[in-house]
Amino acid sequence: MSPMTKLLIATAAFLATHYLSSTPLRARLINALGNNGYLVLYSAAAVATLVAMIWAYYRAPFIGLWYVPALRYVPLMVMPVSMALIACSLMTPSPTLVGGDRLLKNEEPARGILRITRHPMMWGIALWAASHIFARGDAASLIFFGGFLVLALSGTALIDRRKRTTTGTDWQRFERATSNVPFAAIAGGRNQLKLAEIGWIRLLVGIALYVVMLMLHSYILGARPY
Repeated sequence: MSPMTKLLIATAAFLATHYLSSTPLRARLINALGNNGYLVLYSAAAVATLVAMIWAYYRAPFIGLWYVPALRYVPLMVMPVSMALIACSLMTPSPTLVGGDRLLKNEEPARGILRITRHPMMWGIALWAASHIFARGDAASLIFFGGFLVLALSGTALIDRRKRTTTGTDWQRFERATSNVPFAAIAGGRNQLKLAEIGWIRLLVGIALYVVMLMLHSYILGARPY
């Protein structure tokens, strides 16, 4: 089996593991294993497929698809935004997260970064993946980062569908006040941009993460970031 085939299989397994939560099999596994048992199984499978995916990527040959020197600088411009979205997501309670349904009862459930997009984590990952696809320009990177890009973008729709089914009118109220695509709700007059709610601390944490990743990029990933 060629290294590229292994990467394709690992990426497909990684995606399949994450899509499991949006299929009827999820409910069956929870009934059989209990919620904690399901979470343990799901987490183990997700980590195992991610490790396999990374292992296959670093052993895949370089097959160039395009070479545009200017595109190498795309991550330098995009990653600060990506890290800010991820940091804000981790530091902001959200109804989209596990156990966050209670937040839908709040008078104003969409605050802070959620005014920009109700899926800041997914969009942060999507920007990270897309910027690296442009910068790298090879087949293995297209498969590897493309897997994350597909998962992030499709994941926003899958989360919306699952929440719409399980939480009913509370989610519908939240959905009307927010948008999947960043800034769409604000542009449509359904919400307002309030930077004070996001907070400079969250944004600075995101920038700090970007700087740390930039400094360690060559040591951890074996490739210069520019």
